[in-house]
This record gives sequence, structure tokens and C-alpha cells, in this order.
Amino acid sequence: MSFTNLYYKRAVGTPKACYVCRKPTSTVLATINTVDFIYTCDGHLTDPGFATQVGESSDGASGARKLGLSPEEIAKVKEEWEEKQRKKKEKEKEKAEDKDKGKEKDETGKQTDKPEKTKTKSPAPSTPAPSTPTTPTHERYTLHRDIFTLRLTEHRKRRQAAQAKELAPRLPGAPRGGV
Repeated sequence: MSFTNLYYKRAVGTPKACYVCRKPTSTVLATINTVDFIYTCDGHLTDPGFATQVGESSDGASGARKLGLSPEEIAKVKEEWEEKQRKKKEKEKEKAEDKDKGKEKDETGKQTDKPEKTKTKSPAPSTPAPSTPTTPTHERYTLHRDIFTLRLTEHRKRRQAAQAKELAPRLPGAPRGGV
């Protein structure tokens, strides 16, 4: 099982030795599922020979910023799209209900045509979406390819050692009798 070269910077409560210089640090780089983690000094995070910071968030906002769109415009477009999706679901639900009502049968077993009631739903009062506070996200880093290869090798060796330890009791023992 390998992992991607995308690490998130996190702060921890207990300082441990830095991976590079062995000084105590409370900063750790960890993969998304914490498959791999590295304690590292903040100084090493700025070293391009160790790690490189990945750009802003991956939700497409950076692309929107390049186009010159403001967060308000993005929020407005999102709200309009959600409203359209909501209306679309309501129409589908109404069609399904109308089909069910039109096929209702009376007690004699004959199909009756009941007058369809037109539902006049007033659109929900559009309240301005509360501005979502920007939640702090962890800084993202990619390790230098040589450092990442070291981490993969280390992870593979640990996994192989665990497999060997698990397999050892099932192997036959060496012969003990004389020739």
C-alpha cells in the first residue's frame, strides 16, 4: 500500500525529534489518513530540497481568483445553482405524485379521473446566505522526490518486517536429529 506525496502541516502537543536535524519540534507533516507522518522543523518546510508548499485550496477557488471573480460572485452563482437543483427535484417529485393520483382506483375497481390539484407553492423566501467563515485549513506540502522515496522505502521495510514476523511461526523448523 503506497501513499501519495501530499502532506498536511499539523501542530501536535508533544514535541519530538525533527526528521532532519533531531531538534525537538511540535510540527508534523502527515498524509490525509495519517499513513505516514514526519516531525519536521518549520525551517525545513521552507527548504525546497526537503518540501515544497502546494498552492491554495483544491476546491477551484484558486482558478476563480485567476479569472478575477470575487467570493461574493462565486457564492451567488453557487446559490443560484442550488436553487435550480432544488426546483428540479420538486418538479420531479410533483410529476411522480401526479402519476400516482391519476391512477387511483375507486372501490369498484374502475379507474377514476380525479381532477388534478395544481399545487401553487410560493417560492421559499430567499434569505441571503450567511457568509461562511473561512475555516482555517492545513497547509499542504509535497516532499522532495528523494525524501519521498526514502519515506516509501522506510514504509515498505516496516510492512515487510511485519509480514515476516507474522509468517515466521508458520514455517517449519530446522532439523534437530543427527546424521
